[in-house]
Amino acid sequence: MNNRLFRALAALCLLAIVSAPAALARSDAARDGAFVEEYRIGVDDLLQVAVWRNPELSVTVPVRPDGRISVPLLGDVEAGGRTAEAVARDIELRLADYVRDPKVAVILTELRSHEFISRVRVTGAVQRPVSLPYRQGMTVLDAVLEAGGVTDFAAGNRSRLYRRIDGTNTEAHRVDLNAILRRGDLDTNFYVRPGDVITVPERAL
Repeated sequence: MNNRLFRALAALCLLAIVSAPAALARSDAARDGAFVEEYRIGVDDLLQVAVWRNPELSVTVPVRPDGRISVPLLGDVEAGGRTAEAVARDIELRLADYVRDPKVAVILTELRSHEFISRVRVTGAVQRPVSLPYRQGMTVLDAVLEAGGVTDFAAGNRSRLYRRIDGTNTEAHRVDLNAILRRGDLDTNFYVRPGDVITVPERAL
């Protein structure tokens, strides 16, 4: 094999090695993106508003029943139903009248508003059916493990993730728990959302 051909083959191999993780990451992002939703602030959530280099303007406050928080210099700021990032940018814009180039971070320190509705439920052929507080980044596998795993009679390959998409309609997504638990195949290990229900049916006798 001449040197030119060898160098060409080596370059192709290197390109394949470098490209594979990136392609896998894009595939994972596309798969998971449909099941991830940024958290929106609710009433009674506790927020920390941190203003860089201005500690006197930083505050930790609960979200009031009207969906607003009180911020020094600004007074009321709308927070309910918005993301922490959106609230931070709003505060930055308004603080610009008082502070030069303000940098603001809004941190959720306690998620109090969704104690009931922001839960994930696991039912059916699991060791202990549970209703879990939703945590960002939680997956089907996390929820099933919290339920103690499946029973000996579970038909894991026929599991379903049910998600309400509006006031009346629910969509179902097939989850192959057998592949997840036995083979480490995570194709259907979806990220969950608040209110999701995971059901594990029993095998037909």
